[in-house]
Amino acid sequence: MAKLDSYLTKELAGATFATAIVLFVVSVGAAFTDVLRDIAEGKVPAGMMLSQLGLVLVGATPIILPLALMLGIMLAVGRLYRDSEMPVIHAAGVGPKRFLRPLMYVVVPILLVVGIASIWLGPAAKAESAKMISAANRNLVVAGLTPGSFTELPNGAGVVFVGSTNDEGSDLSDIFVYRQNERRMDITSAPNASVVIDDNGRRFISLKDGFEVEGPRDGSKDYRLLRYKKNDVLMPEGERKYDANSPEFRPFLSLVGDSDPQAQAQLHYRLTPLFLTLAFALMAVPLARSMPRQARYGRVMFGFLLYMVAFDLMLLSRNWIEDGKLSGSLGMWWISLPLLIAGVYMYLRDGRVASPKIALPILRKGGAA
Repeated sequence: MAKLDSYLTKELAGATFATAIVLFVVSVGAAFTDVLRDIAEGKVPAGMMLSQLGLVLVGATPIILPLALMLGIMLAVGRLYRDSEMPVIHAAGVGPKRFLRPLMYVVVPILLVVGIASIWLGPAAKAESAKMISAANRNLVVAGLTPGSFTELPNGAGVVFVGSTNDEGSDLSDIFVYRQNERRMDITSAPNASVVIDDNGRRFISLKDGFEVEGPRDGSKDYRLLRYKKNDVLMPEGERKYDANSPEFRPFLSLVGDSDPQAQAQLHYRLTPLFLTLAFALMAVPLARSMPRQARYGRVMFGFLLYMVAFDLMLLSRNWIEDGKLSGSLGMWWISLPLLIAGVYMYLRDGRVASPKIALPILRKGGAA
């Protein structure tokens, strides 16, 4: 039995690890696209690309690992059925209860990683990301500008040219700004400027002692020349400022007992992946049951869709709790507990043979059977 446990654990762990690698590679591509978009929009400096990418992946771990675990178990158990190994294992007296030991050897470490990432590491990564962006918000590079070159503003709103900047990126020189809308255009220039952030987190380039030419785009001569002492130009919208009191960044223990809907939503959002991970791991074994030459990928697709529905409901529930549409005491238990109960029931019933039905005698007329 020890050798059998070792063999089954190796099969389950190998398939889970391979699936996790594939899912993380796919997630890297999606996260890389999001980070590049933020850099292009001036929300994140280009030098922070790798750090932001790593922090995004850490935050996505509680979503990726449960799926990797479920698919890995389904693929491993499905292969055992396909190669007729599972019927031999069952014939040797290894049923669902005995199979639980090697399964837990794989599931428990994944549960620990998901718990650490969901309760502590993921929120800490989000907080660190917000801190880094908030601290860099005063830097010229965050505004999407590069000294010595023209930079296009988002949505084709115009271009900005910065001649040079100081080491901190807050003081600028030789500024040229061209802005336009459907009817008019605006050209602003100044020898000196600085990056300013107001209380709402909006970023401006504060131009000093410059000129502004404003006029129509239809070719008419309705132009105006202005000379100003100070002129603030709104820059692309940056990421929201870091707020240590936001429930999204607060430690887990500080959320316990808090009656604020956002805090309750975050509390349930961090706990639910643990229950869903265990529920999907237990469901994966009976879902993978198949005949030796039966196609197994249909069941894998069914498990994947079930996972997507559950996690979409989790995201919706978080929004409903924050908006007050769902009670904080109910939280996300209506998702996790039914799935966990269903997973335990399906696992324990897996492989059981239904009891034969006893045919009752048919009474004929006159009392003869």
